[in-house]
Amino acid sequence: MAGTAAAYQAEEGGPLDVDRAFYDRVSADAGRELVDSFTVPVRSGRAWEVPAGHLCRLVTVDGPQVGDLNVWNRHDPRERLWASRTRQLQRAHVSVHDRLWSTLPFLRPLLTVTGDTLASYGRDAEGGRVHDLLGTRCDPYVNRMLTGEDFDFHCHSNLVRAVLPYGLTEFDVHDVLNVFQCTGLNEDDQYFMKDCPARPGDHFEFFAELDLLCALSTCPGGDLSVPMWGPGSDVDPVEFCHPIGVEIHRVDPGLLTGWAPPERAAYRGLHGIARPDWRS
Repeated sequence: MAGTAAAYQAEEGGPLDVDRAFYDRVSADAGRELVDSFTVPVRSGRAWEVPAGHLCRLVTVDGPQVGDLNVWNRHDPRERLWASRTRQLQRAHVSVHDRLWSTLPFLRPLLTVTGDTLASYGRDAEGGRVHDLLGTRCDPYVNRMLTGEDFDFHCHSNLVRAVLPYGLTEFDVHDVLNVFQCTGLNEDDQYFMKDCPARPGDHFEFFAELDLLCALSTCPGGDLSVPMWGPGSDVDPVEFCHPIGVEIHRVDPGLLTGWAPPERAAYRGLHGIARPDWRS
């Protein structure tokens, strides 16, 4: 049926046609150099830079853990991840060769996924898939609304604290990629979350198309095996929380021959607004 085809498509060789062989070569680079690594502790957040042309790997260090990821252009934070457009251009749950796209008026790939040890998870019997763009970060405002209590270590708050050293604020925190998170829509078209299927050593890796600022929160729900709201949420899931490791790798410069950071969107119109004639 025509109605089931993807709405956003491009011709072969167009902007949605990824050079898979290039990203496979970069990902397989045995000579890559580890230039930085650190661990994001449980129920916390951290921000870091990834230079264009480098790889960044997120690792479940010692157990299943959901991570909420924000991404900006390091040199202009007005350009940042556009989750809803990425869902349309790519898919609602991303994996290898998918890209995360930036907001208007930039509209270009911020990163391309190059590695995913959970790619084989696919779609489970309940419709769950991994690495979620359907939902967004947990936050203290919704928590207060649903429970009447304040909690300062939801993903939104963790991200707010993480970006402060870079001069960013709560207004810069945006819809996330929920890395390692398994989600879907139930029979009533409602968002659901499932236990995280990641195990120690699983990873999600991406190639930075631009100089990036990234921030990650280790979700206070941990592996999401305990409900955060509603029946069963009276149990604190802290024992199901684990850190997430971050690695940044420099690849062999020879592998980047022919690659260049993507240009911003070509549209240069005025949205139908007449250009003033200053000569009159």
